[in-house]
Amino acid sequence: MKRLLFFADAARDFHGVEFLPEDHLEAPSKTGMRMNEKYSCLPDEDKGIHIINIRAIEDIGYVQHESTLLNSLSRNPDADCKYGLYFRDGKRKVDYILVYHYKKSSVGRTLARRIHHNDSSARSNKQDQPLPGKGVHLEMENEPHVDYHEDDKRFRREEYEGNLMEAGLELERDEDTKIHGVGFVKIHAPWNVLCREAEFLKLKMPTKKMYEINQTHGLLKKINSVIQKITEPIQPKVAEHKPQTVKRLSYPFSREKQHLFDLSDRDSFFDSKTRSTIVSTMAEKSLSDQMTVISSGISRKEDKVLLANGVYSAAYPLHDGDYEGENVEPNDRKLLCEEWASYGVFYKYQPIDLVRKYFGEKIGLYFAWLGVYTQMLIPASIVGIIVFLYGCATVDENIPSMEMCDQRNNITMCPLCDRTCSYWKMSSACATARASHLFDNPATVFFSVFMALWAATFMEHWKRKQMRLNYRWDLTGFEEEEDHPRAEYEAKVLEKSLRREYKHKEKHRYFPEETANKWRQTVTTAMSGVKLTDKEKLTWKDRFPAYFTNFVGILFMVGLTFAIVFGVIIYRISTAAALAISSTPSGRSSVRVTVTATAVIINLVVIIILDEVYGCIARWLTQIEVPKTDKNFEERLIFKAFLLKFVNAYTPIFYVAFFKGRFVGRPGDYVYIFHSFRMEECAPGGCLMELCIQLSIIMLGKQLIQNNLFEIGIPKMKKFIRYMKLKRRRSLDHEEHVKKKQRYEVDYNLEPFAGLTPEYMEMIIQFGFVTLFVASFPLAPLFALLNNIIEIRLDAKKFVTELRRPVAVRAKDIGIWYNILRGIGKLAVIINAFVISFTSDFIPRLVYLYMYSENGTMHGFVNHTLSSFNVSDFQAGTAPNDPMDLGYEVQICRYKDYREPPWSENKYDISKDFWAVLAARLAFVIVFQNLVMFMSDFVDWIIPDIPKDISQQIHKEKVLMVEVFMREEQGKLQMLETWKDKDTKKGENCNSHSPRLSKSHSGSLSSCHSYPVDV
Repeated sequence: MKRLLFFADAARDFHGVEFLPEDHLEAPSKTGMRMNEKYSCLPDEDKGIHIINIRAIEDIGYVQHESTLLNSLSRNPDADCKYGLYFRDGKRKVDYILVYHYKKSSVGRTLARRIHHNDSSARSNKQDQPLPGKGVHLEMENEPHVDYHEDDKRFRREEYEGNLMEAGLELERDEDTKIHGVGFVKIHAPWNVLCREAEFLKLKMPTKKMYEINQTHGLLKKINSVIQKITEPIQPKVAEHKPQTVKRLSYPFSREKQHLFDLSDRDSFFDSKTRSTIVSTMAEKSLSDQMTVISSGISRKEDKVLLANGVYSAAYPLHDGDYEGENVEPNDRKLLCEEWASYGVFYKYQPIDLVRKYFGEKIGLYFAWLGVYTQMLIPASIVGIIVFLYGCATVDENIPSMEMCDQRNNITMCPLCDRTCSYWKMSSACATARASHLFDNPATVFFSVFMALWAATFMEHWKRKQMRLNYRWDLTGFEEEEDHPRAEYEAKVLEKSLRREYKHKEKHRYFPEETANKWRQTVTTAMSGVKLTDKEKLTWKDRFPAYFTNFVGILFMVGLTFAIVFGVIIYRISTAAALAISSTPSGRSSVRVTVTATAVIINLVVIIILDEVYGCIARWLTQIEVPKTDKNFEERLIFKAFLLKFVNAYTPIFYVAFFKGRFVGRPGDYVYIFHSFRMEECAPGGCLMELCIQLSIIMLGKQLIQNNLFEIGIPKMKKFIRYMKLKRRRSLDHEEHVKKKQRYEVDYNLEPFAGLTPEYMEMIIQFGFVTLFVASFPLAPLFALLNNIIEIRLDAKKFVTELRRPVAVRAKDIGIWYNILRGIGKLAVIINAFVISFTSDFIPRLVYLYMYSENGTMHGFVNHTLSSFNVSDFQAGTAPNDPMDLGYEVQICRYKDYREPPWSENKYDISKDFWAVLAARLAFVIVFQNLVMFMSDFVDWIIPDIPKDISQQIHKEKVLMVEVFMREEQGKLQMLETWKDKDTKKGENCNSHSPRLSKSHSGSLSSCHSYPVDV
């Protein structure tokens, strides 16, 4: 669509158009009238509309229309054309729609235009004909006021639509609609055009040859039958979803081999998805060809090409019909709405084959991937629930948390802040310690290993599923052709060429002959059809400013994210200090939970806002790079958007997991920010609980607010605003309010399709939440599963009811997203190893249990992890203002670290226990990472990418195709031999005739041997 709008504008900007003065309009034309009847009348069957006496005087300047519309009242023309699904004759189906805006007035105005083309005299009459249909025919009068901009856009449309008609497409215009100022051009591709373009696009179409699909036998067949009976209630009631026993052999369409294909029903041989794809490709190709001539130097204008200047406002294929109502005819859209885009069928499988049939392979692959991902979340959710329940069941048996909650230990902790904070009892953090055990227990390590293997299994399962879909959808052997250069790229190359040509002119201004030869060569190149982009290319020097801007912009955005996280850290520290001086004991005891929860909510709001901002910035940064093809543009956009959104979503979580509490110093020698705020410390039970809170709130908040409320609320609000605008317009014209809308009018009011990047992006970010920090939040797969069950139906409803029908795009995989998923899976192994090793207390417990425990139990572990501090060693001005807050004088306070006691010779230095624990942590990271990576690669190796039955079926198809062509060649040889024998016998008969025949002209003899041989 974007390319269409760009080229339609570019086609005009680079054509030389001269507007004739008014006095010249009255001058008689030297050549006279080229055609008395330039525009042909509509056929009688065009719904009772007859256009009579339409004449045009092209050279004089005015195109005068004297038309009479005779509307038949015997029947409803809108019902005959199924309210816009067909042309006015009710026979030709509408395959594509172009939408444009025009100024609707009682008297039309147009200016004469003289187009300077080398081939203007050879313009096809077909291009000069007006489009049939319900166009508004206006009488042209000489008026002083002229709308140059509207007249200019009208000319561009006429020129482009003429090109489409020359390409073989059939067009019909409709400006008599309920939407004021909006006109529609309906496009139909006839059979010969469909065949020609299908051959060019190498579309695989079903042949007459059918073969049986290999079925399982024995025990596997019984198991499959049992599974089918069990899963029958959750299967969609769609014909395409039923298991197939036979399949048609497919082959790239060829006009020379039409006899091989099943052409019993030509109307359904090319479905609506394929027809719209063909027309869309032709529309882009026509614009590209037009731009080729422009960019080669025919046009001498050097104005900048503007994007989307309003020549066309939209371009889209039509939906099959209505999806709700009493008298709605059965169609695929209605079936999708009932069996797919409904929350009541959330428990059923998706009708993926019908989705592909209606929306194309690319969208079908997205929903297939989303379905596989959701199914794979079920076992992960079950295991995560078991791990969580294990933590709940063993919380009362956890010795470290019991020691922390035991008030008899009387452990006095050092103040959390300077001066205003006082000493506190460790037993006040009892609730946090017990909650930490729910997620920090030995089962967490097992769950991390399980999720790493789960990610590898998921990727392999998707590859196998993808191959099955490729076989079922006839995509085996499909290779994406090289995309056409983007409009922006061609414009940039044109600008570069014109700049170079201008410099060349300035350099050789005194050599006019050489310049003329150069211009003649340019014209010859243009007329030969050579694209400028084949000769000129953008080098890294041309793109260096864009690359530098990208580098600086991305660094600035990453720095902005870090600055916001740093600001939230300042908020946490200051709020904790403020709450610590609270007069109520309950306020002081809930400081950590209050600060963590409010800070996470702030992070969530910032993440949601920056996500939208980063999406727009990533698109702008990609646009200034000017990628050559749409595929390059999409890949670069995805990479930038994912990088920025990944940093935005995970930076606060990375801070809590790996940086909080690592650089706080010790009592008497703390690390300060701005010389007044101390760095944050972890709770006595560790930072894992805070990490869990951070992860859960951000994950659930993004899913609830950004993914669901935004996707539901914003489209509903936009739809309501459009409805109110249309209602306000309809009140001006009661007659148009009575008419029923055409299909293309209804679809025009829907939201345009913006691509699959936002849909993939939110699922990829969620996949990161499920895998990267799953050691701290085992319930993440469960919440992801619940979200995806709703997300599938929400996206389905949006595609079926809220969006215009997108142009179907062929694709055999999910593209760059697969590589991103693999990268996240590998990164998840490393991150989970560090979370278990450095964030949780799993390694310190093991070290204490096997190295320092006296009785082989965890008794004494808490005291082992705490160091002692003499309060007399506080720096001046940092001691508590109220040292008697606990009711007694404190001489020794404790803090969490491995340091020497104050009575040691090297007091407050790092102890040997610290280095033992650090060595164990690093060893665990190395062992865990390599072990899990090896297991993941082993799973990847042991599971074949292509299922065995699919590889056999693909081989069988190749063998059958060879047999078909061998039989065809044998038939040709037999036919040739038969005709050769007949030819020989006929020659003998001719030789046995009278001598007079032999004296006749040799042509008579040769006539005996002339047979029409049609093989």
